[in-house]
Order: sequence, then structure tokens, then C-alpha cells
Amino acid sequence: METRELAYFVAVAEELNFGRAARRLGMAQPPLSRAIQQVERRMGVQLLERTSRGVTLTAAGEVFLVESRKALDAVEAAVRRAQRAGQAEPRLLVAMKPDGDAGLLERILPRYRQDPDAVEIEVVVCGIGEQAPMLRDGRVDLAFLHARHDDLSGFDTELLLEQDQVAMLPRGHRLAGRAALVLADLDGEPFPRWPGSDGSGPEVRDAGQLLQLVALGQVVAVVPESARRHARPDTVCVPVLDAPQTSVLLAWPDRTRSRAVAAFVRACTDVRSPVAPSPT
Repeated sequence: METRELAYFVAVAEELNFGRAARRLGMAQPPLSRAIQQVERRMGVQLLERTSRGVTLTAAGEVFLVESRKALDAVEAAVRRAQRAGQAEPRLLVAMKPDGDAGLLERILPRYRQDPDAVEIEVVVCGIGEQAPMLRDGRVDLAFLHARHDDLSGFDTELLLEQDQVAMLPRGHRLAGRAALVLADLDGEPFPRWPGSDGSGPEVRDAGQLLQLVALGQVVAVVPESARRHARPDTVCVPVLDAPQTSVLLAWPDRTRSRAVAAFVRACTDVRSPVAPSPT
């Protein structure tokens, strides 16, 4: 199977129309149709159902679409990582959302720079939910991820920290004076809509936006304990006793042979320890 054939199939599967897929690929429709038929014959399964009403994916086609995307992403990631490794001055790119390291990075970096295999570090601060895709497609070499929220497939991981959660509330909120809460206390409150999730409040894409909306009383949020470090004076953080713990993980592509990645993992495991909460 060639990557060219995978790209042909993905285009047809996403467009569900051979004409549109051919235009997208910059080729004529007849050779595209023949190429897909050849792939089906070689695999011994039907990937597409062709009728007078259009094109649909079979069960086998749905599976093959998912796996073909992964394979194409892996090829693209391999090219990016090889290009980065071949630079005259190699760099290690580490992705995290704002505060996604729970305060650990300021201790990890000095330890990493002491390692003989260390190279220059570039920290890429990205939006919520962007770390895993960036690691998967080769834009970064490592990422700080969170076990309950991120897809960890295809990665090796190291658990760095487990945290309790707190409710972040505006200072004038009815629950702001409580010593602790349970999740039921927050029933009926507007919660932020994170990218790709449901919620009753406005969509939130970064930490600064979240802090502003909490301060204005537009949302309340259940966040990791380490978020106390960035709370504004017009907000408070109250422990939520029955909220599940959140985990901070370091992730990197499985089977990597990079000595610089291994050095960074060693530095992380050397310094991992609970983050002491600051006063509300």
C-alpha cells in the first residue's frame, strides 16, 4: 500500500463524491476510480458503497478511513521530526496549554540543561486541547497532557502529578465563603464550554478568557488545584471534595530513539512532586 493510495481513499471518503475528490487531488476522475477499485481488490474488502444516490462508506471503509488518516499523519510527523533533528542547531519543542505543566516546568528546565544530551528547548504554549494533535503530527517532540481529557493513543507517558480540583468562583458568589463544596452545590451554575465539549456557558479557549468570565460572574469552573496560582483578586478557589483528581502527564511518541527526549523525561521524573497550593 502506497501513501498516494491512502491519500486518494481519504479524499474520496471525506468528499463522498469522486468528482469533488478528483478536483481536490488535481487529477481526472477515471484514474481515481480505478485506483480505489485496485485498493479494494488488493484488500479483499469493499470500502465504498456506490449507488445512483451517491457514495457511502462501508463498515470496512469507516475503519480504513480512521487508520489511513493515522498513517498519513505518521508519515508527515516523521518528515517534520527528521527535519528538526537534522538542523545545525537541534531544538526540542515542548507543547503545553497555559499552566498545563502545573508549575513543574520552572524546575524541570534547569535540571534538563544539566544533562549532557540536552539541546535547546522551545516551549510552545497552545490552546486548550491542541497539545496531543501537535505531538501526533510532529509539530512538537513532547507535550504535557491530562489523562481524563486527552487522547493518549500512540504515546508513551510518564505520570508527573495528580491534583485535587477546586471551584473557581467570582468573589461575590453565594458559595465563595464556603470552606469546601461538593459537585451538587454547583447544580444550575453556568459552566464553560471547552472546545469539543458541551456546557451551558460561553465557549472558552484559553485561561485568560476563563479568568475574565469567572470574575464577571458569567461562568464558574472546576479546575485543578494548581490554578490557584493564577487566580485574580476578584475570584476565589474553593475545594470540591468529590471532584475526580486530574493527572498531569508528560507524553512523547512511542518508540522514539531521541536522546534529547530521553534526557527531558529523566529531568521530569527527577523533579516531579506535588505542587503546593498558594493561598486563595
